[in-house]
Amino acid sequence: MKFSAQELKELAISALVIGFVFTWIMKGVSLFRGVNFFVVFLIMLIAVGAAFIFHELAHKAVAQKFGCWAEYRMWDTGLIIAFFLAITVGFVFAAPGAVYIQSGHAAITRRENGLISVAGPAANLVLALLFFMLTFAGGVFALLGWVGFRVNVFLALFNMIPFPPLDGSKVLGWDRKVWAVIVVTATLLLRAM
Repeated sequence: MKFSAQELKELAISALVIGFVFTWIMKGVSLFRGVNFFVVFLIMLIAVGAAFIFHELAHKAVAQKFGCWAEYRMWDTGLIIAFFLAITVGFVFAAPGAVYIQSGHAAITRRENGLISVAGPAANLVLALLFFMLTFAGGVFALLGWVGFRVNVFLALFNMIPFPPLDGSKVLGWDRKVWAVIVVTATLLLRAM
């Protein structure tokens, strides 16, 4: 997978902003009372940043597998809205950007588009299980595991909402069974913890 300097910069900026947004929102939650703001920020940066970055990189990897040009671009307006809504209203609006894809050949098929789209939520479910293993470590690692698990499962489920531009609309348009497996799995995992 190849990255441009601009793409790496925009991924880093997006991860930092959404890490801060989630920190700002979560700092008042009882789970984090008494925890240093910087520690909460590191937890959110790792948990939310990983969820976001691996989601986007999964889209990119599959798109490139199909011979497409694919590169992440941040959405400046979305990042500004996320920041101001968090500090003024205490609401999370996380739409930092997306992987833009152009076919290197004929138009992308419905199947290819579905596979590219499902890659992000599937990556979040795998990451959720990895974070879940941290919940047994105790201390700050257990807290990181709990947050990472919840954020990744929620992101997978949210992205499967079947309305454009979310991934769910493209996955459902390609294969209803795959869409259902992701939605049911994410729902069961979310209820399990």
